[in-house]
Amino acid sequence: MDRQTINPWTWQDAFGFVQANEIRSPQRWLICAGQGAADETGRTLHEGDIRAQVRQAFDNLEVVLGQAGFTLADVVRLTLYTTDMDGLLGVWDEVLGRLNQAGCRTAMTLLGVQRLAYPEMLVEIEATAAA
Repeated sequence: MDRQTINPWTWQDAFGFVQANEIRSPQRWLICAGQGAADETGRTLHEGDIRAQVRQAFDNLEVVLGQAGFTLADVVRLTLYTTDMDGLLGVWDEVLGRLNQAGCRTAMTLLGVQRLAYPEMLVEIEATAAA
């Protein structure tokens, strides 16, 4: 098994995790850490705006995927975590629009949680891609 870490940023180093692991055996797999609405330093963006946070989380996911040579269309498993289920369902068109635009047909789980890593973070998206 050949394994390579994918880290477009460095802020996660202080927390001891990586953004993704690419596994080649012989198929390529990319297991991504949860992506939230954070900038390149790890600072949460768009406090209180779940639509903007969903958009930013998908943007960040696509950065991680792209650095490993994957696209959103390669995602085979997606898990969305939210501290505001009603709010996320209220902007579900943002989620579906992003997936449909990419041609992504994925297995998906949606979970309501009490809190994410940062109190102002409303949504986090975790993905597994294969190619």
